[in-house]
Amino acid sequence: MSDKHVLVAGGGPVGFLTALGLARAGIRVSLVEAEPEIVNSPRAMVYHWSVLEGLDRLGVLDDARKIGFVKQEFSHWLFRTNERINWSLEALDPITPYPYNLHLGQNELARIAWQHLERLPGTSVRFGTRISGLTQDASGVSVTLQTPQGPVEERYDWVIGADGGGSTVREKLLKLNFFGITHPERFIATNVRHDFRQHGFLLSNLTMDPVYGAIIVRIDDSDLWRITVMEDAALPLDGVPERMDAFYRTYAPGIEDYELVQYSPYRMHQRCADTMRVGRVVLAGDAAHITNPTGGLGLTSGLFDVYHLLEVMTAILLEGASEDHLDSYSDRRRQMFIERASPQAVVNKRLIFHAYQDSWLDERLAFLRRLPDEPDVVRQMAGFTKSLETHMDR
Repeated sequence: MSDKHVLVAGGGPVGFLTALGLARAGIRVSLVEAEPEIVNSPRAMVYHWSVLEGLDRLGVLDDARKIGFVKQEFSHWLFRTNERINWSLEALDPITPYPYNLHLGQNELARIAWQHLERLPGTSVRFGTRISGLTQDASGVSVTLQTPQGPVEERYDWVIGADGGGSTVREKLLKLNFFGITHPERFIATNVRHDFRQHGFLLSNLTMDPVYGAIIVRIDDSDLWRITVMEDAALPLDGVPERMDAFYRTYAPGIEDYELVQYSPYRMHQRCADTMRVGRVVLAGDAAHITNPTGGLGLTSGLFDVYHLLEVMTAILLEGASEDHLDSYSDRRRQMFIERASPQAVVNKRLIFHAYQDSWLDERLAFLRRLPDEPDVVRQMAGFTKSLETHMDR
């Protein structure tokens, strides 16, 4: 095992998968998470086909498939005319061994990665522990950790900040800018238990409408579904359950026997840090960049951060590669987010939640109507997420 020691701050899927990848390579790693346990709230839960190879390399894909499920079917639903454009990822069969998306709550993926991490030597995980200070020099990073027993001072060779959109590492310790915009609307992500297939829904449904726009997807085999809508941010939060009931009855007339399991109101942003590397401190995932979730490009970008960063860190720590590769990691991942992922997420948001009857929408619908019968068009559209992948230069 390497004598180098890396601290990962953040117990979401990006943090746990980064820690797991380092540990599998024989690098000593510790992970700290400020919350007392893995956060279970309605957040990301769709993993595009393009990130599944990386999950397979990390040894977690089989377990993830057992808990979640894979799917190929999609439906774009133009609400005002009731037109449904149904299509499938089956068109990816000739180009990948993973011609499907995976549905699984991000908290479950983090839990799977944690279970794998615990089996490896030289690892530790501490919940209820947050990083509150750091200083660094040419040989390492000294950090202050706030633990349930009080503050402690520890020394690491490297620190990876994967502590989410409100990242302490980025904002308070590195004091980086987080330029971008906050959308004026509010998203409401709900987990609801009901068999929506009896109402004609496929496993993944993208409802296009300026009022009733929604993402409606099944999460697991217990008929737990995620329904995400957009609303005026000025509406009172205590009225969310009643307003969601009205949405459910609009999408599934006659619905009665549903269970609203969880809901999470949140604001949407398009933001990116100045840099993803300051000396021996590196950022990944939402700590570095955040986007509105339409199209699932936030966690997709975060996972591609993980895969690239693991290539770089293992090469530096185990092969003596130049630390300059971390600057390249920062530049490429930021460029990929700013120039591709974030703009596409904005387009996705416009298509689903601002589907006004205009020439732009007509052009998009003309493209979407080709999906059921033209496999090349499916490969063109689904291939976008693969284009967000970057690698270390060898």
